[in-house]
Amino acid sequence: MTLRRLLAALSMVLLLTTALPAQVTARLVAIDTSVQPGHPVRVALRLDHEKAWHTYWKHAGTGYPTTLEWQLPAGWRASGFDWPTPHLMRDREGAIIGHGYEGTILLPLTITPPDGLQPGTQVTLSATADWLMCKESCMPGNARVSLTLPVASMPPAQDAATLAEWAKQSAPTAPTGAQTLAAWSEGNAVKLAVAGVELREPHFFSDDGLVDFEAPQPLSRDGEATVLALARAAQSQGARLAGVLAYTDADGVYRGLRVDLPIATTAPASAAKSTLGLGALALAFLGGLVLNLMPCVFPVLGIKILGFVNQAGNDRRKVTLHGLAFTLGVLVSFWALAGVLAVLRTGGEQLGWGFQLQSPGFVFALAATMLVFALSLSGVFEFGLGATAVGSRLQAREGWAGSFFTGVLATVVATPCSAPFLAPALGAALAMPTGQAFVVFTAIALGLAAPYLLLSIFPQAVKALPRPGAWMETVKQILAFPLYATTGYLLWVLAGQTTENGLLGAILGLVVIALAAWVYGRLTQPGAVPSRRRAGLAGGLVLLAAGVWLGWPKAPDADAIVWEPWSPARVAALRESGRIIYIDFTARWCATCQTNKRLALDNAEVRRAFRERGVVALKADWTNKDPRITEELARWQRSAVPFNLVYRADRPEPLILPEVLTAGAVIEALRE
Repeated sequence: MTLRRLLAALSMVLLLTTALPAQVTARLVAIDTSVQPGHPVRVALRLDHEKAWHTYWKHAGTGYPTTLEWQLPAGWRASGFDWPTPHLMRDREGAIIGHGYEGTILLPLTITPPDGLQPGTQVTLSATADWLMCKESCMPGNARVSLTLPVASMPPAQDAATLAEWAKQSAPTAPTGAQTLAAWSEGNAVKLAVAGVELREPHFFSDDGLVDFEAPQPLSRDGEATVLALARAAQSQGARLAGVLAYTDADGVYRGLRVDLPIATTAPASAAKSTLGLGALALAFLGGLVLNLMPCVFPVLGIKILGFVNQAGNDRRKVTLHGLAFTLGVLVSFWALAGVLAVLRTGGEQLGWGFQLQSPGFVFALAATMLVFALSLSGVFEFGLGATAVGSRLQAREGWAGSFFTGVLATVVATPCSAPFLAPALGAALAMPTGQAFVVFTAIALGLAAPYLLLSIFPQAVKALPRPGAWMETVKQILAFPLYATTGYLLWVLAGQTTENGLLGAILGLVVIALAAWVYGRLTQPGAVPSRRRAGLAGGLVLLAAGVWLGWPKAPDADAIVWEPWSPARVAALRESGRIIYIDFTARWCATCQTNKRLALDNAEVRRAFRERGVVALKADWTNKDPRITEELARWQRSAVPFNLVYRADRPEPLILPEVLTAGAVIEALRE
């Protein structure tokens, strides 16, 4: 049913039922029994439904949500509703018709008074409530509601009866540390995995219509997690899953869990049911083998094998044992690193760290790490120059201990060139199960130790090794490019987890981190005086901190404006319904557009005005050619963006906003 037909039907029902008694009654009730100057006070809109009648949640499915239009004294501010966990509304055939409430329901909110109230006086809070009430048919309802409260100098008490009613309903709660959630795309569905809580008859209610409200939500199990398959609504392109997961707990209590997650492009490791194949192990072994081609490793490879021979004489068995001791040192070092990661993973899982690549912060940190190590391989700076002396002392030790510690050294100290390769291994280990991480680290260790072990068995093969030379530096720099590619891939993943502005911040943050690496490398070159080296270290750290601060993905605001795609048909439908419409003609390549978003449209007061007035935000994205947007701009004698329009019910023509927006200009345009 189109919106026009729905409104026509509602109007007809209203005309036919004007003589009926109210099926839903509304009144304001106080949770706090008085007002203290400058301190928020909690009130609620109480709706009492006749049997089998219902009203709607903030994302109704069909219908529209309950609203309050306040007429508050000067200086007072009201928040939106703290919506209780909704229920599924069904028709007589059992089909889902929306999300809402039956019986008695309290819709709490917070009102903040000004500081200058006089204790001993009274204040009256008034508003107009509007709702849609449905049984077998639907009709709009409205009521003028008010509440008079005394002004007191002391903190208010709570109304016991109202609190008792409030306690009967379920308010969504944030996940606890023992509960882990993840979301990812799979075809035209979004998968939601929840672990750490027993779910009976779960159902996800989408805040913004990303999920098709009528579609079934089949369940599956993945280890300890419950996985819901959520069908996307038509033309839904959102990058976050926001809403409430309603369920019945083990005690039969109806509850709601607040969900606000980035939607990843792939399933997390714990949900992918992947196995570690021979191909992955071969790549890990090859990665360890390549470490031996680094300029700080390869020249000493043959020298160390000859050292084994000198210690053991012509006894091939002893030479082989030296090679085995070296291999054991490498293995122990890698196992120790894997063990540390296992401990961190265990603690992380207890803190809800079960889907690391679902975290934008983790993805950004991993991308920054890959970039820094790639820059090191490219010669921008060198790792571990101060560790060379320690390495030479350990390598000089003789006997089995000397060979063992040489293996440790090859992993940790004496081969600083290994750091750029250990970093990807570290990132991979954080994203895979602990057992698989141990296997991967073992393969890398065997790859690193293999030439030493083989040459200790066949010492004569040392003569066949190529001479060290400039080719080693070329190989090292070539190997930087896979890490650059990994950085690019991680940015692509991050693009699906954060906003446009968040992605831009991450890219600029990585640029500043690269500058930090360059400053450090430039000022700490071999032979630099101590003051210059200290300046390089300090400058690099400051720039590194600045890059992390600039690029770290910020948590989205819960009341962020939800933008729908613009179309002439959508504008026409919304104008018929009398809604306020805000249209932003924008493009990614438009610097002024991005400034407007950051300084005006992302402003807290603007977001509050959008929410309280029920503004529908439409984005006309002109990043790519779109003849419809070009034609619409020409209709308003415009050929460029930014261009912003506000349609209001009290004006036949839209308001045209200035190109450079301010928060005040946007709020003023929304006032009817």
